[in-house]
Amino acid sequence: MDALTAVDRASSAGALPTRPITILVAALGGEGGGVLAEWLVASATDQGFPVQSTSIPGVAQRTGATTYYLEIYPAAWERLGQRAPVLALTPSPGNIDVMIASELLEAGRALQSGYVSPDRTTLVASSHRIYAIAEKSAMSDGRFDTSKLMETARVLARRLVLFDMARLAREAGTVINAVMFGALVGSGALPMSRQACEEAIRRSGKGAEASLRGFEAGYRHAQGDDVPAPQQADDRTRSRPVDRVRSQFPSETHKILEEGVARLADYQDEAYAQLYLDRLAPVLSAERDGGGGATGYRLTTETGRHLALWMSYEDVIRVADLKTRPERFARVRNEVRARPGEPVIVTEFLKPGIEELCAILPPSLARPLLAWAARRGRSYSIGMHVRTSTVTGYLLMRLLARMTGLRRKSSRFHDEQALIERWLVAVKAAAAESIDLALEIAECARLIKGYGDTHRRGTTNFLNIFDALIGPAAGRPAGRAAAIARARQAALADPEGKSLAEALPRPAGSA
Repeated sequence: MDALTAVDRASSAGALPTRPITILVAALGGEGGGVLAEWLVASATDQGFPVQSTSIPGVAQRTGATTYYLEIYPAAWERLGQRAPVLALTPSPGNIDVMIASELLEAGRALQSGYVSPDRTTLVASSHRIYAIAEKSAMSDGRFDTSKLMETARVLARRLVLFDMARLAREAGTVINAVMFGALVGSGALPMSRQACEEAIRRSGKGAEASLRGFEAGYRHAQGDDVPAPQQADDRTRSRPVDRVRSQFPSETHKILEEGVARLADYQDEAYAQLYLDRLAPVLSAERDGGGGATGYRLTTETGRHLALWMSYEDVIRVADLKTRPERFARVRNEVRARPGEPVIVTEFLKPGIEELCAILPPSLARPLLAWAARRGRSYSIGMHVRTSTVTGYLLMRLLARMTGLRRKSSRFHDEQALIERWLVAVKAAAAESIDLALEIAECARLIKGYGDTHRRGTTNFLNIFDALIGPAAGRPAGRAAAIARARQAALADPEGKSLAEALPRPAGSA
């Protein structure tokens, strides 16, 4: 019991503990943080320990977590006589014995706030990610560097218990709080016995058996007894495009390209995945000619990453497909803890604009309709509430999802493929001069994402960089690569394009 060393010494000497055990829990909405706090209080009470719990509500839309703070005095009431310990209501930096976080970034918040101390704190955290709004709304890849978070946790925590608790929760058919509780008990940082903690779960009633399975999985993992289940081959990777990846592309690229062909076969069909590889083959040839093997074929890998994302752009067809998949309904039922046979109402809140509707129309219809909307200077959108838990709502969404065959004839498909080809031509041409220059051009695909205004701004920025710096093949490769990198970073930092305008060269003769 790392967090209780001083307490144990005092107790063995017959003296009362000098301080309570302080526990801070950070969990996102729907993850059962409140229930976990109740389990901790119940198990401590059963063993006769004075305990106090408070909570601080978080905020919506993944910008923060709800935190629960507990203090447990690890001596039974009968030993205290007429005395009672003084327990605090709020946590303070440097005074936390046990910090538990339901997600890796929440552990990072605790580290940043000073709640994890190398001389005191046991940190129990899940290594999976649920991306914050700031990460998802970034113009490019806005994700935090998880490797830095993990390294910081190893340095700052006295003891670290870190693994993917969300995966174990799914396998046990329960909510992550049960796995967190098991890992917390398995870490040895609590004064309560395992039996008392399991009994607190049993008495909670609903879903107790599933919670106990999750508790057992978390406990075993924290104790080092967990045996990973053998990895099953993903059915999506058994198609011919993956065989082609393994036979025609270097091993350094396989992880990304295999995921790319799986994604595109799922998005459209196998022929679309083959087109993806057809487009990458010339990039690989150009990189080989430029000695790409020495750098691990970074150009092919990064071009493959961005190309797979670009070719699987989000449209209303894709949204309808993802919202009506069986695994999504199963996940919703699991999240709300619905019993077998219990009805669950699922309502989709949709607001497609004229751009999204025109995106799936043929170019001959979409272009005059968009021109008409532009002349009127208005943005048209339709608010829709579709209950996919009803037969009518489900069939409506599935009908839309089955329109993948028409996607190739749509206006957005036509526009995206033309721009993709222009980008790939520039990447291949640059590779003949410099692999570093080709990499910078490949990275420009990060600018194009989303739909509506976000997609329009990103595409405009991409074209501005292309016309000013990529199309004109003037200057030394190193200088051009640096200029493209500066322009791309300016565009990502400022979606409105003002910083980009300052970073781009001015036309000859301008003031």
